[in-house]
Amino acid sequence: MTYSSLFRSEEMSLIQLYIPSEMAQPTVAELGELGLIQFRDLNPDVNAFQRAFVSQIRRFDEMERRLRFFTVQIEKLEIPIRPLTGDASAVRARSVLEIDELEEQINVYERRITQLNNSYESMQKRYLRLTEQRHVLKETGVFLEQAESRQEDIRQSFDEPTTPLLGHADLEQGPSGTTGFNQLNLGFVTGVIPRKKMQTFERVLWRVLRGNLYLNYAEIDEPIVDPSTDEVVEKNVFIIFAHGKVLLDKIRKISESLGATLYPVDDSPDRRRASLLDITTQIEDLSAVIQTTNNARRTELTKIAENLTAWMTIIKKEKAVYHTMNLFNYDVTRKCLIAEGWCPRNDLPKIHGAIRTATENFGSNVSAILNELRTTKEPPTFHRVNKFTSGFQEIVDAYGVAKYREVNPGLFTIITFPFLFAVMFGDFGHGFLLTLAGLYLILNEKKFEREKLDEIFEMFFGGRYIILLMGLFSIYTGLIYNDIFSRAVQIADSGFEWQWPENYTVGQAVEAVQVGVYPFGVDPAWHGADNSLIFINSYKMKMSVVFGVIQMSFGIALTVFNYTYFKKKLSIWTEFLPQMLFMQSIFGYLVFTIIYKWSMNWSETDSDGQLIRHSPPGLLNMLIYMFLQPGTVAPDDELYPGQANVQLGLLIVAFICIPWMLLAKPLILRHEHHKIRAMGYRRPLEDTSIATEEDIDFGASSSMPEEMHEEEGFDFGEHMIHQVIHTIEFCLGCISNTASYLRLWALSLAHAQLSAVLWDMTLKTVLGISGVLGAFALVVAFALWFSLTIGILLIMEGLSAFLHALRLHWVEFNNKFYEGTGIKFEPFSFKSIVKDKDD
Repeated sequence: MTYSSLFRSEEMSLIQLYIPSEMAQPTVAELGELGLIQFRDLNPDVNAFQRAFVSQIRRFDEMERRLRFFTVQIEKLEIPIRPLTGDASAVRARSVLEIDELEEQINVYERRITQLNNSYESMQKRYLRLTEQRHVLKETGVFLEQAESRQEDIRQSFDEPTTPLLGHADLEQGPSGTTGFNQLNLGFVTGVIPRKKMQTFERVLWRVLRGNLYLNYAEIDEPIVDPSTDEVVEKNVFIIFAHGKVLLDKIRKISESLGATLYPVDDSPDRRRASLLDITTQIEDLSAVIQTTNNARRTELTKIAENLTAWMTIIKKEKAVYHTMNLFNYDVTRKCLIAEGWCPRNDLPKIHGAIRTATENFGSNVSAILNELRTTKEPPTFHRVNKFTSGFQEIVDAYGVAKYREVNPGLFTIITFPFLFAVMFGDFGHGFLLTLAGLYLILNEKKFEREKLDEIFEMFFGGRYIILLMGLFSIYTGLIYNDIFSRAVQIADSGFEWQWPENYTVGQAVEAVQVGVYPFGVDPAWHGADNSLIFINSYKMKMSVVFGVIQMSFGIALTVFNYTYFKKKLSIWTEFLPQMLFMQSIFGYLVFTIIYKWSMNWSETDSDGQLIRHSPPGLLNMLIYMFLQPGTVAPDDELYPGQANVQLGLLIVAFICIPWMLLAKPLILRHEHHKIRAMGYRRPLEDTSIATEEDIDFGASSSMPEEMHEEEGFDFGEHMIHQVIHTIEFCLGCISNTASYLRLWALSLAHAQLSAVLWDMTLKTVLGISGVLGAFALVVAFALWFSLTIGILLIMEGLSAFLHALRLHWVEFNNKFYEGTGIKFEPFSFKSIVKDKDD
């Protein structure tokens, strides 16, 4: 058994399972609980509708549909659904008999709920009709009773040909006349219409009937609930008077087309009152029945809500089991299922244990048989992570999944990512707030894991340990920079002493003389000095180059581990060695000169008080003239004795490395190819082929003919083109990548200056105000400063630094050694299936 490490992915094994048909469901269910096998599809040419277990999947689809129906009904009544408890046995995969019982139970509940819903809906519709009819009788009774006093007005309006029947005043006051309608040959239509359609209703009637009608309406104050949508609808009662049957028929058709409901009303007041009394009694009786039905429905749904989550989880698991079994093949006798899949080699004992457990629980004497197959197929990549390392591994996987057994950058990202972030974000106060945010998420992680989080917060919660480390590293770099909310703190005696003149005047320049060395970080004397920005800029710029060259050199060094593991020893001499020499000859030398310049005391004097050394030379000009004037260094620009010869030698080494990288590997491979062809071999094994330790263990042949792949013939032109591209990319990348690390300096400077500006424009302006006004101003300024610090400096600047640190790892670091062309290991796991469907 090999040792598990984040340095490389886990060693994988291709396994084959022979599972008796009666044992297939419990065995696959137990393996799903274990979550360690990625099954392969052995029926790639069979479509989804022709697989062996389609009928079972459709059965579970139907059960899942019923559970979703229950969920909608429960949410509509606002009944709380009981979440899953910690008891895993409640949601374990069930046997066939238990599934049959569960299906029958769900069917019974569905019939009950459907019957209650139908009864409730029909009674609601009847209640709606009775309620509307009551309002129609009530309002039209008022209209018709008012008609007694206005019969003469109506006659006059009919006798006057130019008088419209639908006048503004009449719309406000209503029509008149319940008696004498027969003499006038006047009929009416009554009903209820949605209020939002009332205006359209009036206009259509006016235009179609050309004003030959008399309309009045009243608003219904009582809320009317539509039983089909359970939404409150505002409605109006209307009554329309018109001449003749033809006009009345037109009014009825127009009303129904606009969604109105028509109700007949008797001319007799006595019969109207009797109808109103009868309808009121029916409404009271119906309300009691509706309440009883609703209580019965709520009781049933409350029982369902107790088990709904568990049922849904069980159905999802069972459905996933049969989806997985559709990937298997039957043997010749169709009494056994054959499955193949990838699993971590270290977990083979756990898989054997899961198979034994499934056999014992099922009570069978025959268990599944597991064989380990030999193959040359590239396995998927699996990194064993925990809640601390998973966030960092996700950062790497977002760039590209590691090739199988390739060196994993995720191990180094745990330290380098938060450190480079902190270099750009360095402030003790801001780092402290970031650490508190990370600690809050970590201390409440069990609470948040049980809750359903929104997408943004879930992303922050998943990176809680990244946030914690970023905060801790920012505290450290903040102490180095001596920045605490842009203020300096003196924890020891300063290394500088200010030379104050006797007759000091405001605005006069004062120099500080170095009398010692500050024990930790930047001396607080630099804060507030006129040349502090020049000093800090120079320090952070050089520091960024040093960190960049170190990280890139480390990335180049990691290629040795890949070349050694994959048996590419030729690449060590033809790629790693010239690349490392090229990098160190130019940029490694630049780092050396930076550290050398820092280590020298350029202000040291002799006994006569004269400077021993000339002023320090500019390193940027030194690097430029190293190429423009090789072997020549001006005396005033000399950093150390013999500098010209050293630079000339390094330049020669760098130029030699370019054809070394470009030509050595293709020419050697070509020579080996011709040498082997001369010995009579047709398909030589080349350095470009992948030969892993697993291949040696498995052997050259595979038990599956379709997995055998033929070696390609040697193509010198293809190798040469690849090497040219690789050489140009590396040489230019060394320059551009080194310059890219200057973002560490730029963002650090921007963060510090923005923090200082925020302090000066908020708190600094009110610190001199005294009294009650000063206290009030201080509170307001502090609230403004703190909110802007959180919103701008922590969230916006923090996100900016995070993205730049991400880019430095993806582009500048990973491309030195990391291919990222692997396939991620995605095992059949109930835990991930249930979580994905919940999301």
